[in-house]
Amino acid sequence: MNENNPLVCVIDDESSIRESLSNLLHSVGLNVQAFASAQEFLTSRPREALSCLVLDVQLPGISGLDLQQKLATGDAQVPVIFITGYGDIPMTVRAMKAGAIEFLTKPFRDEDLLRAVDQAIGREVEQLKNKPAQKKPYPEDELRSEISFPEMVGKSAALRHVLQQVETVASSDSTVLILGETGTGKELIARAVHQRSRRRDKPLIRVNCSSIPKELFESEFFGHARGAFTGAIKDRAGRFEAAAGGTLFLDEVSEIPLELQSKLLRVLQEKCYERVGEERTRCADVRIVAASNRDLKKEVAAGRFREDLYYRLNVFPLKVAALRERKEDIPLLATHFVELLVKQLRCPKPRLTRAGIETLQGYDWPGNIRELRNVIERAVIFARGGALDFDLPATGSSTDLTSFGARDGDQAEAKYLTESEMQRRKRENLFAVLQKTGWRIKGVDGAAELLGVKPTTLISRIEKMGLKRPA
Repeated sequence: MNENNPLVCVIDDESSIRESLSNLLHSVGLNVQAFASAQEFLTSRPREALSCLVLDVQLPGISGLDLQQKLATGDAQVPVIFITGYGDIPMTVRAMKAGAIEFLTKPFRDEDLLRAVDQAIGREVEQLKNKPAQKKPYPEDELRSEISFPEMVGKSAALRHVLQQVETVASSDSTVLILGETGTGKELIARAVHQRSRRRDKPLIRVNCSSIPKELFESEFFGHARGAFTGAIKDRAGRFEAAAGGTLFLDEVSEIPLELQSKLLRVLQEKCYERVGEERTRCADVRIVAASNRDLKKEVAAGRFREDLYYRLNVFPLKVAALRERKEDIPLLATHFVELLVKQLRCPKPRLTRAGIETLQGYDWPGNIRELRNVIERAVIFARGGALDFDLPATGSSTDLTSFGARDGDQAEAKYLTESEMQRRKRENLFAVLQKTGWRIKGVDGAAELLGVKPTTLISRIEKMGLKRPA
């Protein structure tokens, strides 16, 4: 082991976790020191420069958050990666606001931890190189460019990547093409591009291209003069004119009929247009941001989208990840939507439990963030201030819960359980959960929370099934 390699300290009160994390970090060439508590770390803190701290939130004595705050007041600011087995969502938010590089919930993937450590070490090296004579900035300042998008919630690598791209392109006037599935937040990305641009004080005009009838396309985009056609009783400005000096967001641009795409292409190329029924040429001083939930390359190949228009739009493509590709963002998104919906619905604030989060993260979300919000809204209404309970299909695909339909004749006959077998399995499952929690019924990570039921309901089931704690 090279003594000049970066030093990473691991603090966790579970010896098995300390050992596994130490072995993992050693395997990639890092120097590692492990501690069982925050107090032990403070007492025996290494003298050499510390590059990163992997820190458990729940520690005996001084908690991980308290240690982070204590270290933040010192001269040397240490990048912190929080790990926890509790999935405490408000704590996650507090940790991120306090400047944590990452927050990982056990069990997490080795590559996620190594990526976070690599990010922390890389950031430290870059700071030392660029600011050798200055005090290291507060971690929250380091993250500001990544997290200062008020409407964008999450800390996943996929989200950070797209927001970094937004920061890169926003200051220019380049055309941006946002690609992603329905419900992934493409409009929020378009808004972020506009808000970061020099045009931020001018309008952002959204056009839903799929909702414009063919016969009104030119009028909607470019406006019309009085008397240009039946019903044109007065002059009307189009969307290009309304967005003058600002940004025009063409949502679902792939839905523009092929025969009308040439009219849009001309304006993008020549930067000018005429109102319908008017000869005066007007300047199109707008920045174009387009979005589509379709693969435009495939649309071009199928002859449904003009190739020249595709290349005109595809100057700076941004790919927005589906929610199933960034499930680590679900806890923060869920917390955000709960707080938002409580205000909108004016209802008691419900509890978002670990069992609830695991349910949400176990689903593939074909409807993405939009579907997540709808599911949470329904759960908030039913919760009435209690624990949130999410009823989701067992698979990631959309399922019609109102009808089972006929099975395919070639499909193997579905397996079934008798009533006695179902009861036996329920009893075994409940016993396993009680053993896992040390027969603790209430509280964080208690059996009731893990099962997503009320403690009184669980106690009743235990008595009914005749379960007793082994001696």
